[in-house]
Amino acid sequence: MYAGPDEPYLFGRLRVDGSDPERRSYHSYASFSDPDGNGWLLQEVTARLPGRVDAGGTTFASATELAAALRRAAAAHGEHEKRIGRHDAGWPDWYAEYIVREEGGKELPS
Repeated sequence: MYAGPDEPYLFGRLRVDGSDPERRSYHSYASFSDPDGNGWLLQEVTARLPGRVDAGGTTFASATELAAALRRAAAAHGEHEKRIGRHDAGWPDWYAEYIVREEGGKELPS
């Protein structure tokens, strides 16, 4: 369903109201015109595609996001310790590398 004054098609598809039902990244759009006549198109990004994040920096918007990254790193590190058959005293470095690679969309350490 089309509802709005701008073009009813985007990338060859008729637009419908609401977000993508599956909440996929890069699949929901909103457009509007400002009072100066400029047209704007916004795209919802829920997860970045690999290579779309600046690998030079890793940031978290909240303590909750950082805690979730630490939990994922802890689970992966547990598997790493099983593979090597011993406690890894260098776990802080391993966690840091894991989190930075994960945020940058790069191959994760094993």
